[in-house]
Amino acid sequence: MDSTVTPTAVVALGGNALSPAGERSTIYDQFRHTRESLGPIVDLARDGWNLCVVHGNGPQVGDALVRNESARHEASPLPLGVLVAATAGWIGYMVQQSIENALHRAGAERDVATVITQVEVFADDPALGNPTKFIGQPLSEARAEELRAEGRVVKEDGRGHLRRVVGSPQPQAIHELRVIKQLVEQGTLVIACGGGGTPIYDDPVKGWEGVDAVVDKDLAAAVLARDLGAALLLILTDVDAVYADWGTPQQRPLRRLTVDEAAEMDRAGAFGEGSMAPKIRAAMDFARRTGGRAIITELSRGREAVRGEAGTTITVERA
Repeated sequence: MDSTVTPTAVVALGGNALSPAGERSTIYDQFRHTRESLGPIVDLARDGWNLCVVHGNGPQVGDALVRNESARHEASPLPLGVLVAATAGWIGYMVQQSIENALHRAGAERDVATVITQVEVFADDPALGNPTKFIGQPLSEARAEELRAEGRVVKEDGRGHLRRVVGSPQPQAIHELRVIKQLVEQGTLVIACGGGGTPIYDDPVKGWEGVDAVVDKDLAAAVLARDLGAALLLILTDVDAVYADWGTPQQRPLRRLTVDEAAEMDRAGAFGEGSMAPKIRAAMDFARRTGGRAIITELSRGREAVRGEAGTTITVERA
């Protein structure tokens, strides 16, 4: 590592890392899971990296919608875009506090700050009319039918669970990039683009306006990493690596992929559209645009993955 230049890493932490799939996590459970998830972040901080953490909010914003619906006769419901910002606030508080405590115990004191982030999208993005982004916990058949009757969209995810899906436009730019960049470059560990950031578009009359949708947090992390000039994008998820022939007896982990190899597999439909495909596309986009290294791995393998001992590493050329 060049001692004259402090490299930047962007770490994308899945919402399921804080609230595992299939678990009805209380806030106390989520604090516990958050504290257990910080090993790779603390390691990078101790090694001197500048850091920006992006977290998901799929389970949490889904739960917020349930609360909205349950209390709709007592309090005016909040739109999805506002719920994204709200969950980014309280999850940011949880992650920020947990990171500060972990760094203190490790003797690696750093300032930590959460930036509630808006992400610029196109108002006419076709994804807004074609919901594909899974949020919330698995649903029973009966609840799924109730939601469909209300005009909600419910689909089966890659694990065979029925879940809500919402529109997920492509992130174009990080609205608060300048603020985030200033903080990161002065050594502050920044939590940004929580839940993928709240999507906004530029209205020719009103100016910036919110969109009731959810931006994929891995795609937002790739845009943020690209525009920060990061050397590393680390995507932490619930599988240890990217697999070929996933779900078959022939499945096998892919330890290294070039951007071209990953793109060819993606075109062939090798990755789950609602699960691994967005992570692969985020990693490819980052590596292609920056020449940096993108890693996809399980949360518990993050430390090893940064050392090249686990996960799937995606680069422009084979190392």
